[in-house]
This record gives sequence, C-alpha cells and structure tokens, in this order.
Amino acid sequence: MIVTIDDNSGFCFGVTTAIETAERELQKGPLFCLGDIVHNGQEVNRLAHLGLETIDYDDLRSMRNVRVLLRAHGEPPSTYRIAQQNMIEIIDASCPVVLRLQKMIRDTYQNHVLNLRAKHSDQPIPQIVIFGQKGHAEVIGLEGQTNNTAIVIESLQDINKIDFTRPIYLFSQTTKSVEEFNAIVEEIQNRIANSEVHIQPSTFEYHDTICRNVANRVKRLQAFAQNNDVILFVGGKKSSNAKVLFQNCLEVNPCTIFVSNEADITVDILQQCHAANRVGICGATSTPKWLMEQIKTRIETNVPMAHTT
Repeated sequence: MIVTIDDNSGFCFGVTTAIETAERELQKGPLFCLGDIVHNGQEVNRLAHLGLETIDYDDLRSMRNVRVLLRAHGEPPSTYRIAQQNMIEIIDASCPVVLRLQKMIRDTYQNHVLNLRAKHSDQPIPQIVIFGQKGHAEVIGLEGQTNNTAIVIESLQDINKIDFTRPIYLFSQTTKSVEEFNAIVEEIQNRIANSEVHIQPSTFEYHDTICRNVANRVKRLQAFAQNNDVILFVGGKKSSNAKVLFQNCLEVNPCTIFVSNEADITVDILQQCHAANRVGICGATSTPKWLMEQIKTRIETNVPMAHTT
C-alpha cells in the first residue's frame, strides 16, 4: 500500500496569510478572532491553545479596547463601524481577492443603485446578484457592501429570485464553481433573450470573481483522485469549499471518503485502505497540511482489525 498526500491540497494564500498573521500577533498579547479563523475545527483548536479566542458579533458589540483579528473571508462595513465605536484595534487579515470583490460590489452599488435613486429617476432600479452560499462569512461581507439589498442565489434553482425586468449585475463568491457560475450566466442570458419585456443589452453585466488559485485546483485534484484506488478527502464539516472539492473527487473516483480528523478513521475505512494498492489523501483550502500528515500516519501504522462474530 502506497499512501500519498496531494501536493496541491491545503491552505490557500488567504488562509495561510490569516493564520500566519494570527501567530505573529499572538506573540504581542491577547488576541480575539471574529468567527472561526478557518472552517477546520482542528486548526481552530490548535490556535486556541496558542491563545487565540474566537468571538461572535454579540461579543464584538460588548467589547472595548481589545485587539480583534478579521479572518480571510472579509467583513461587512458594519463590523468596522462597531470596532471604531468601541475603540477596538482591528488586525485585518481579509484576503486581497475578497477585498477586491468587495470593492467591485460596493462601487457597483454606489454608481448604479444609489446614484439612480438619488436622481429620482423613473428607470428600473438595478439589482446586484451574488452567486454564493447564503449565511457564509464571505457572502455576509459581500451583502454588506450593498446595505444588505443584494440577491443571493445558491444554485441555478434560485434563478427565479431575479427580476428580469430590472438591470442585473452578477458577481460570485470567490470559492464557487466556475462551471456553475457559467451555467447561471447562460440561463440569465436565455431568459433575457426570450423575455417579452424589452431589456437593453447592457442590462445584464456579469463578473467572474471566482479565485483561480482555488478554481484551478479542481483539475489537478481530479487527476490525483483518478490516480489512486481510495481517496481520503480531509475537510471541515463547516467548509463550503470542502463540500465542493469532495464532490469533484467523488465524480472521478467513487471510492472517495470524507473525513474531518483521525477519529473519523474507522475500522472499515482502514480495511478499505489496506486492501488498496494506492491511497491518496487530499483536502480543501481550509485543511492544514499537518492534519493530512496525521491521517497518513494513522493509515500507515494501523493494521485493520478483523471482524468478530
């Protein structure tokens, strides 16, 4: 049995930067993080042992004169306002890709929605549509750029949330599927083309804002999955990216198993791995390499137990 860890799996640039920032700032004194720094319980626990305390928005509103880390997902403008009011020092580890997307949405909202309202024009008010997971930390930050007026669609099935008589400006959460985004774009174009209501060609404007460092992993990950008999996909249960990448592996290798930690490695999984020639271990952009190494060690050093009758 050969056990291999996928070289392309593990933290993306944004998550790596956020964790390195947390480790550096913890050396200076007490530090709080608004929400889990990464959607991986094991990494959150590791940093908690170093002193990083996770807080929520209710905690933030009641705190004064502390240091708070903003994770890679980005935050809505309201978070910065609360911090300023409460004299909280912000350590901003928002991913640059997310910050650029926030600015694009904010500029679109101000230029095409607020300006039109200010002119009291009788033209239809444009709508900003975000392809993303409702309630996801990044999407909450994106909605905040529009004063929470954006329409969030999670899949092609949500397309009817859009008013096709009004201008449409479409953006995407950075970690979503490029294929799904393109399918949504195509469906919107078809709806406009077949609409009985006259809509100007410039009404629909879309921006592929998916992070290519994440999106480009899919082909490499699927190639890795195809080259192994059994795949152990390591990811956090809260991770949107983990769910997507797990499905990508499953598409090409039906012997793909989702695990979150060593405790998930059951006797049955060990038996399946030890019966294979090649076992591959991979993970999401929120999966630490050290966790994949732990899984590898457990697989290599544990002989499966025989079933008893």
